[in-house]
Amino acid sequence: MTLRRFAGLGALLSLVLPTLAMAADEVAAPAAPVLNSGDTAWMLTSTALVLFMTIPGLALFYGGMVRSKNILSVMMQCFAITGLISILWTIYGYSMAFDTTGMEAGVVNYNSFVGSLAKAFLAGITPASITGPAALIPEAVFVTFQMTFAVITPALIVGAFAERMKFSAMLVFMGIWFTLVYAPIAHMVWSGPGSLLGDWGVLDFAGGTVVHINAGIAGLVACLVLGKRKGFPTTPMAPHNLGYTLMGAAMLWVGWFGFNAGSAAAANGTAGMAMLVTQIATAAAALGWMFAEWITHGKPSALGIASGVVAGLVAITPAAGTVGPMGSLVIGLAAGVVCFFCATTLKRKLGYDDSLDAFGVHGIGGILGAILTGVFAAPSLGGFGTVTDIAAQVWIQCKGVGFTIIYTAVVTFIILKVLDVVMGLRVNDEEESVGLDLAQHNERGYNL
Repeated sequence: MTLRRFAGLGALLSLVLPTLAMAADEVAAPAAPVLNSGDTAWMLTSTALVLFMTIPGLALFYGGMVRSKNILSVMMQCFAITGLISILWTIYGYSMAFDTTGMEAGVVNYNSFVGSLAKAFLAGITPASITGPAALIPEAVFVTFQMTFAVITPALIVGAFAERMKFSAMLVFMGIWFTLVYAPIAHMVWSGPGSLLGDWGVLDFAGGTVVHINAGIAGLVACLVLGKRKGFPTTPMAPHNLGYTLMGAAMLWVGWFGFNAGSAAAANGTAGMAMLVTQIATAAAALGWMFAEWITHGKPSALGIASGVVAGLVAITPAAGTVGPMGSLVIGLAAGVVCFFCATTLKRKLGYDDSLDAFGVHGIGGILGAILTGVFAAPSLGGFGTVTDIAAQVWIQCKGVGFTIIYTAVVTFIILKVLDVVMGLRVNDEEESVGLDLAQHNERGYNL
């Protein structure tokens, strides 16, 4: 009888124990990552908004400011850059900017400056690939979102040398500049622990350093290397269609919500606050530029308020994830006034021909915004960052700004000088007089 009981108990245990073991394994095993559909939907929307900033937003904004004989050349450059950088980003740019192979927090090595080519040609990225520190979204969406940032940055440079650079030279320059300047700077700021500027503690939520200082400084170097437009500054070179410029500025304003709020990489409170402070700063900058111009020149202009809008968008970009409403108000107002004087008074005094004020708005606005981020990210001033020592953070921001200025200026200068020797950068005087639309593309923007 006893043996039968033990035999029955053994049979019962043989059935129960495997089940218990399987349950324990299920508890111990980490849960498989689950994609967040709401965050994914927001990032898909943000990606489309950022692309909308370049085409048609920037194309119209810049196109309206040049003379009628050059409108197609500027728009063509924006479209060609969009195509070129999208392909280079696919082949190696994404890997150079965001691959983290060999990186270690606090350790400076080669991969602190640039990523490896482990993800070249987007190797390993499938529909099932998911990523994101804030939320889980398809890696394909993250790749495309960051691609739109890589597209608009070199397109911004176009405004500095508009109306005088050969189209072929522009394409080669942009491809090399993207490879040697944009991708490394993006990696040094945004690729996480082990990145050079990231480990320094530089705050750049959506691209004040990576996009705007980078493009603004490159634009300044480009306009200095190419020289002034024929007839500048004595010949009138008024914008030919300010309606286009205002429409482009409006598209940039709307698209920038994807740029800034999308940089939260999730549909969360950070994205919501980034949207709010972007609107406040932009409105303040538009009014700041308008009133500064009104007081200085006697009348407010449509070009002025459009430029003020962009200055505010630029300045709030690095701060959008960490500053509060009142901080954004100060940043926007400061950007409108400071960028106005830099794009007018400073440019006249120094005599450089920054055709569409790429440096005066993006370079100066980016520098101002990056430094003020160190101030207004502090909770003591209404911010939402972790800044406890404002002076220390401002010094860190200044180091990041200084490094970017020096690196971008030196590498951009070398690229341009080499290309000038190899293929020439500038159209000849006759082509410049005729206009780049006919000289470079055999087309006219207006056929009457």
